[in-house]
Amino acid sequence: MSLRRRTVEVLVAAGLSVTALVPPAAAADQGRGHGHGQTVPLRVATYNIHAGAGMDNVFDLDRQTAELRSLDADVIGLQEVDVHWGDRSQWRDLAGELAERLGMRVSFAPIYRLDPATPGAPEREFGVAVLSRYPIVSAENHDITRLSTQDPNPVPAPAPGFGEVVVRVKGLPVHVYATHLDYRGDPSVRIAQVADTRRIMAEDRESERRPVRQVLLGDFNAAPTAPELAPLWRELDDVEPGGPTYPAQDPVRRIDYVAVSKNTVRVRDAAVAETLASDHRPVVADLLLRR
Repeated sequence: MSLRRRTVEVLVAAGLSVTALVPPAAAADQGRGHGHGQTVPLRVATYNIHAGAGMDNVFDLDRQTAELRSLDADVIGLQEVDVHWGDRSQWRDLAGELAERLGMRVSFAPIYRLDPATPGAPEREFGVAVLSRYPIVSAENHDITRLSTQDPNPVPAPAPGFGEVVVRVKGLPVHVYATHLDYRGDPSVRIAQVADTRRIMAEDRESERRPVRQVLLGDFNAAPTAPELAPLWRELDDVEPGGPTYPAQDPVRRIDYVAVSKNTVRVRDAAVAETLASDHRPVVADLLLRR
């Protein structure tokens, strides 16, 4: 499938977590009524950025910025995001830098938060993030089951890193979730993570009296037909972009996903972008939000 390109004018909005700047277009949109159409378009993407490194394992944030800009997405879920984590990403805040370069708001949800490498330096953080052209009206970092990569003797336990934001798109609230499921061959942790994900998303649906629009973005580390993912498809539709996403060079598996709530979000188009800016390929989808 081919995705239509759009031209959108945005302003730079920098920040470490959720920025407050509202671009003129968004502000004007908030001041108008919700319009008379039955659907609202939204382009979303998901991208595992490999801590800023490409398929060649060379850190190059300029390369990834260019790729993200070319996707022309309104909302982007990112995985493997370093914030002052280490030498591999030059101790930089990748979430904040990408948001500033792209003129987007950002919400960062750390999976790990470690002590600074040196006294007085920022904490070392690694996790997922959501970038948005639209206002972020709330953000939360949920716990789901994890098997830590930082503990020498890990056991499955609740840990943060399941990011949720509510963005307001032309007056419509949209719940966007960013996740990175366990990579190990044993699916037991992913089974627990899927159960946690469904519980959290169900709580959001049950807490509102009106229909809830939900978009799940992430690296699931499993194929669409994997038994551990099957429960997700009871409430969500896979956008089915039509190609594998990993590894970026000569990909053989689709493990990166955009999934949307049934009945409240429609899929108009979806594709996998061909790029070596990370070891994954991004997935981008044009959606229609039901009013």
